[in-house]
Amino acid sequence: MTRTCRGQRSRQLPLIIAAAILSAAVGRAQTPSTPTAPRAGEWTMPAGDNSATRFSPLARIDAGNVNGLRPVWTFSTGVLGGHEGQPIVVNNTMYVVTPYPNVLYAFDLAREGYPLKWKYRPAVNPNAVGMACCDAINRGAFYVNGKIIYNLLDGHTVAIDANTGREVWKTQIADLAQGETTPVAPFVVGNRVIVGASGGEFGIHGWTKGLDLATGHIAWTAYNTGPDSLVLVKPGVFKPFYDTGTQLALTSWPKDAWKIGGGPVWGWMSYDPSLDLVYYGVGNPAPYNAEQRVGDNKWTNSVLARRPEDGSLVWAYQFTPHDGWDYDAVSEMILADLTIGGRKRTVLVHFDKNGFAYTIDRATGEVLVAKPFVEVNWAKGVDLKTGRPVLDSSKMTGASKGNVKNICPTLEGGKSPASPAAYSPRTGLFYVSTNNMCMDYAATQAAHIRGTPYIGATTPYHAGPGGNMGAFIAWDAATGRRVWEIREKYPVWSGVLATGGSVVFYGTLDGWFKAVDARSGKPLWKFKVGSGIVGNPITYTGPDGRQYVAIYAGIGGDWFLLAGDVRSDDPADVRPPADFMQDIARYTSQGGMVWIFGL
Repeated sequence: MTRTCRGQRSRQLPLIIAAAILSAAVGRAQTPSTPTAPRAGEWTMPAGDNSATRFSPLARIDAGNVNGLRPVWTFSTGVLGGHEGQPIVVNNTMYVVTPYPNVLYAFDLAREGYPLKWKYRPAVNPNAVGMACCDAINRGAFYVNGKIIYNLLDGHTVAIDANTGREVWKTQIADLAQGETTPVAPFVVGNRVIVGASGGEFGIHGWTKGLDLATGHIAWTAYNTGPDSLVLVKPGVFKPFYDTGTQLALTSWPKDAWKIGGGPVWGWMSYDPSLDLVYYGVGNPAPYNAEQRVGDNKWTNSVLARRPEDGSLVWAYQFTPHDGWDYDAVSEMILADLTIGGRKRTVLVHFDKNGFAYTIDRATGEVLVAKPFVEVNWAKGVDLKTGRPVLDSSKMTGASKGNVKNICPTLEGGKSPASPAAYSPRTGLFYVSTNNMCMDYAATQAAHIRGTPYIGATTPYHAGPGGNMGAFIAWDAATGRRVWEIREKYPVWSGVLATGGSVVFYGTLDGWFKAVDARSGKPLWKFKVGSGIVGNPITYTGPDGRQYVAIYAGIGGDWFLLAGDVRSDDPADVRPPADFMQDIARYTSQGGMVWIFGL
């Protein structure tokens, strides 16, 4: 599913139609233009480092003093909408990208009041708002070699001079007419800017592209479905652990269905310089009625490992073959070194929408551990010999099966892909925002018309076991077990930050920004930020040598579309609340704020 597009599609359809631990890239792809590692205390890319850990070694704010945090600065972005993503901080400047119309702000952190240095206002096609089904969000920017690089919602990537705000280049990467939008954060490796597109609900032909960092020119395009020539599968290079043969992304589809089969890329990316591999997840197949696309539908719902220089596919693994539940696999792929079964392994850890947490050998694609981290009943487990889920036949969906009741988790996922987890090498634990919800799933026949929704399902939600709709957890990926849990009333939809001070930060939909002890989960501090949090916290060292923490406040995405009565400036916003979250508007309204906290 396109994570500008999530939720109860039967309710969204009218809206759709209407409207320094950072790793230097020192692997085989290194070139003279390869970005250099920034100074410690900066936050220059979406996940903080190439490994997507969202961990900072900064420790001035710790478990003993975090209760003294106070707000030191706030700023209204001027946009009411879902503020996903995160600021970035480099050279004593904070850069903030808003939701549509994707304004880029640069704030001078070295001067009193953090005044605006410059503001870049791009021309963004307003038709993109109607294509971005679940709020016109943006997942952030990437700093490299004096440039701020980010995507505009309407299918363009831009590079902006970080000092002046001047546009260096602008490249069209996506086609709105096909239903493609581009809220994804770009990822830079060497001289390649790697980008993807949303649009799984429109039946796009999903892809990733590698742009030239200096010019923005498209160097390669790799499709996620179709013949080997389009997927960039090359003899002797592509070696998946579980699959054999050629044309796997073609023969696992009915004739020509791969051309309109979705497979978007709207999540997060990571990079291992020693292997020279970029990792990213692929979203749902289209349509939601699985009976219209017999087969595994490779490589939707998969992790792909590619060479950044030319896009060659090295290995792939499919989490949910023949997806009948909209379980996109676009969540982050966190790279870590763990001891598993007494052996040190270089792994990739992934918390999938399907409710299973996977620990995978990142050199080969072998699944080492796969255990449920939330309530799961669509599958009984994952067979490590085949890599395939062991399905519960009573939870299979399709138009001929009618309304299948009580499937866990929902298509929002056991974890929202828009809510990236964090990993602390200090504790060895992963910290995850989770959903505790189940759904009914009634698939219907869908017809494809270019640039219009291609869905075919009604999927109402209800709270999972225990009645709470979310939780914040710590996870041991070496053994596949939950270490501790904090239950939350609503689904937890923020990203996570782990720090060297043994503190972990996250936010809630009812507008609380929280800090907990990384080892025990003990609550340490919280602050009400005025609107629900769907963004990702960061931390940095200011020019005064002190540590600061920053977060966006601005509820959005599905919760805005589903909840109703959360936009006070719109007298027409009198829609009934979502049946699974009826009182959310009593705790939050739309917003658009940047908050900075310090001791």
